[in-house]
Amino acid sequence: MAEPLIFERSVTGRRGWRLPPSDIARDTSSPPVPAEHLRRDPPALPEVAEFDVVRHYTRLSQQNFSVDTNFYPLGSCTMKYNPKLNERVAALPGFAWLHPLQPAEHVQGMLQLMHELEQLLCAITGMGAFTLQPAAGAQGELTGLKIIAAYHRRKRRRRSTILIPDSAHGTNPASAALSGFQVVQLKSGPNGLIDLTELKHKLTGDVAALMLTNPNTLGLFEREIRAICALLHERDALVYMDGANMNALLGIARPGDAGVDVLQLNLHKTFSTPHGGGGPGAGPVGVKASLEGFLPLPRVRQRGARFSWADQGRASVGRVHGFYGNVGMLVRAYAYIRTLGQEGLSRASRVAITNANYLKAKLHGVLSVPFDDPCLHEFVVSLKGLRAHGVSAGDVAKRLLDYGFYAPTVYFPLIVEEALMIEPTETESKQTLDAFVDALQRIVEEARTNPDVVRRAPQRMPVQRLDEVKAAREPNLRWSAPKSLAAHGSQ
Repeated sequence: MAEPLIFERSVTGRRGWRLPPSDIARDTSSPPVPAEHLRRDPPALPEVAEFDVVRHYTRLSQQNFSVDTNFYPLGSCTMKYNPKLNERVAALPGFAWLHPLQPAEHVQGMLQLMHELEQLLCAITGMGAFTLQPAAGAQGELTGLKIIAAYHRRKRRRRSTILIPDSAHGTNPASAALSGFQVVQLKSGPNGLIDLTELKHKLTGDVAALMLTNPNTLGLFEREIRAICALLHERDALVYMDGANMNALLGIARPGDAGVDVLQLNLHKTFSTPHGGGGPGAGPVGVKASLEGFLPLPRVRQRGARFSWADQGRASVGRVHGFYGNVGMLVRAYAYIRTLGQEGLSRASRVAITNANYLKAKLHGVLSVPFDDPCLHEFVVSLKGLRAHGVSAGDVAKRLLDYGFYAPTVYFPLIVEEALMIEPTETESKQTLDAFVDALQRIVEEARTNPDVVRRAPQRMPVQRLDEVKAAREPNLRWSAPKSLAAHGSQ
């Protein structure tokens, strides 16, 4: 049964709650809002009881896919289970009720947590210093690029080019362009990794930095990372690493040890914070020690047993976020790291790698695997073979919903035709992975014997296949009250 719109549940005069009349005399000498800014008619809002609202949105939530209800193998996004304990820690009154304008002497515990989290992230990644300000991975990218630009400005030279492999995350070129750089793409070699010959050819004197993702979006580790960093450093260019895939490297490899100069992490992918629905996120940026002076301000400093804000630094790129980022996400990440410890973090990455390689091996012969080297935490398959039956990767993704699985990332990376990018994470059981493989096997068989079933999917969901092209090309951004609501006199 389709859930009605909340507007369709509206009944004139029904209220969720009422406020008692104010016993404070109003000052009528001057209106608080000028008359020209006042509404002529009440807002067209639904009139419903509190219980109507609770039931309506609870039912809608039960129709959603989520990591708490379904396997969610979104490649690159790392949609893994986040322990509810960390949510409870972040909700403790001492953290949740803080105000960003409280003086430092009143928030010593929070400042200590942030200071220790920076040190933990340095230990995990091999970087010299961190800022916790950026509130998302993309904002972390922007911050890192501002640091790179400031580095070259301080050397009194202008370098305007950023090299980005075609296997990098999709936000990297956008962040580079937004920072005023020109993007030059590096084509991957036949093994899906950076081609050193291609890199040397495009490594001109105008290059400010190389911006790579490691492991890359094919799930492959850049084996020549040390040689790559050395080539950039020979020309006094920097190496930026997108650390969104750090879930594969914990306790195994430290980017700083390989020569990476700037690194952004996505706490909402690797370190147990909510992910999806637009956030909230956290994108701390780490730099090698020689770049620490460029980090955003303010920064937490420790003197003896006291913690304070330091907001002076001539080289700093300045503040990149109001107050100090999404602090609640920092609490969750701190709890996750301290709970697992070094051994637990390393085991998490090793299990994520094992799960991904297990899935890839099980799908051999079912789907094409363009790059067949051992992968890390994710891998990419191609469904181009199903085009002969009129079935696309998007069709298979929709059909997976009917089998109770959310779809992997579709059509990315762009260097693989009809791509599915699959990341099982470390939190899924063998039984779940086997059921996912079984579903894909059935869908491939359907595509060959009864392709219409796949092309019309999903068929068991509350909402059927939407016209995504029409929605993108002809967005309806205006809202008008339903006739049923207008009839009740609420305009």
